[in-house]
Amino acid sequence: MDAEQLRENAHKMVDFIADYYKNIENFPVLSQVEPGYLHKLLPDSAPTKPESLQHVFDDIQEKILPGVTHWQSPNYFAYYPSNGSIAGFMGEMLSAGLNIVGFSWITSPAATELEVIVLDWFAKMLKLPEDFLSAGQGGGVIQGTASEAVLVVLLAARDRLSRRTGKTALEKLVAYASDQTHSSLQKACQIAGIHSENCRVLKTDSSTNYALSPELLDEAISHDLAAGLIPFFLCATVGTTSSTAVDPLPALGEISKRNGMWFHVDAAYAGSACICPEFRHYIDGVEDADSFNMNAHKWFLTNFDCSLLWVKDRNALVQALSTNPEYLKNKASQANLVVDYKDWQIPLGRRFSAGFQIIETLDGVKTVWFGKPTGLYKKPCQVGCTF
Repeated sequence: MDAEQLRENAHKMVDFIADYYKNIENFPVLSQVEPGYLHKLLPDSAPTKPESLQHVFDDIQEKILPGVTHWQSPNYFAYYPSNGSIAGFMGEMLSAGLNIVGFSWITSPAATELEVIVLDWFAKMLKLPEDFLSAGQGGGVIQGTASEAVLVVLLAARDRLSRRTGKTALEKLVAYASDQTHSSLQKACQIAGIHSENCRVLKTDSSTNYALSPELLDEAISHDLAAGLIPFFLCATVGTTSSTAVDPLPALGEISKRNGMWFHVDAAYAGSACICPEFRHYIDGVEDADSFNMNAHKWFLTNFDCSLLWVKDRNALVQALSTNPEYLKNKASQANLVVDYKDWQIPLGRRFSAGFQIIETLDGVKTVWFGKPTGLYKKPCQVGCTF
């Protein structure tokens, strides 16, 4: 397509999506199709001739939408909130149009520097300790999901400890969490080579509103130390998926510090709410955490995927995840003048996925959007809010 054909067809695409949003309440939230339904509707091989955009839209309407579970429906209440927004969708359009692969600073300086700045802004809104800001040894990064976030910090914790104890201690490393903690921790342990029997899932009950008991954790650590094992990682949760339990961060942080463990706070579900002053106390104790994670694609009207991770020691991530082949070397990176987010994540490639823009003044109240390229969340500036 040339520029004018792009303009014409993109308008049609936006019209199609706008009509979908307009009529989304009329769809059954849960798809009603049977397994394998699409194989009966599509040919065995790809088409050999091009089809019109209208024909593609017709196929989507008749064959694809019936097989969609409508996560953006106002009647959707499963799993967790994941509602996007028009601003987020427009940001996705811009990101897709620019199509930047910003794995290191030199591949697109604006992509890296904007992400560093926006994650600092976000940390300040959450009132995270200054140790999590990029001005010091820490900083923030956008991961795809909280599963990726817990994996990269688990790897950082494992390698930090192995540099002290040697690699032969791997079989002795023990990670701790409650039975309400997301299963992504168990998967991270599997990937990181932590034996499944050394992933301690501690039982909770209604007496603590399903929060992890510090006494139970202390007892488990003492038992493992006596057995010659090495406690190295604790994952606490603010808003568990199954019960929205909030673990007691101050007490757990003290135990982690006393035992030299990496303390990760998974606030993927409820962390967004803690920007509000009346809910900030739920992450009191984050001061003792080594890492903190929340999902902006839950509650923040950001299109999936946008999981925000902050660490106090970015070098721990870099040392665990960095690779530096000849084809990635450049003067800025070698002089240690820049952030290369490729060393903060599992994949090499990453897209342009952070931004900020003040959009409008509504009823005399300044309205701020922040997030993916053109914004994701709209909140009136009120007393107690920090922007």
